[in-house]
Amino acid sequence: MHTEKVTARRLTAEEIAELGIQDAIFVSAGMDGLPLDCYAPAFLTGPGKNFEGGSFAARTVFGEEIHVLPGDSEDAGIWIADKTGEEIEVLQSAGVLLNLALFVPAGNKESLDSLYSSARDAFGAGVVQRWSEEVVAVPDVKVDLYEEPAKARKNNSQNRDRRALDIYPTRVRFLEPSEGWKFVVEPHKEIVDDTPTI
Repeated sequence: MHTEKVTARRLTAEEIAELGIQDAIFVSAGMDGLPLDCYAPAFLTGPGKNFEGGSFAARTVFGEEIHVLPGDSEDAGIWIADKTGEEIEVLQSAGVLLNLALFVPAGNKESLDSLYSSARDAFGAGVVQRWSEEVVAVPDVKVDLYEEPAKARKNNSQNRDRRALDIYPTRVRFLEPSEGWKFVVEPHKEIVDDTPTI
């Protein structure tokens, strides 16, 4: 987690009401109920004058939506950069969360454990974690993937577009057809070029 010291001052509800959605502010960097003792760059989700009841909503640059009660002394409040203010810690980056689906040829428990320990060695034991694990047997075959219009006549391969050849069926699960088209999956056939050569 990378933070940077910024000089800023806390705003009152009246000052926040004068802000627009383009004004850069800082709000609590806590996310999903996890309190962090620093702030995150953010923007109001709507002009300050549109909020009622003393509560303001802001979205951080990390995609978290925060509701703030600036009149509450227990609340972290909304801050704006100001050279006459005080120093606060601002979160600049917090890494990237990757959700991975891995295909392991001839995968067994030993190979999965080896892959897991290698990833922990590369990125750190506290970084790489298994959140959920679904072991799905994948036949060692490949398929050819085509697209054709969703309302095409049957057995009419003239209106077919090649999307991908020689791919694993599991990859097809993560692809989406073009709008108005549907997928046709067939067992992989080697393309034989019969063009005569001289």
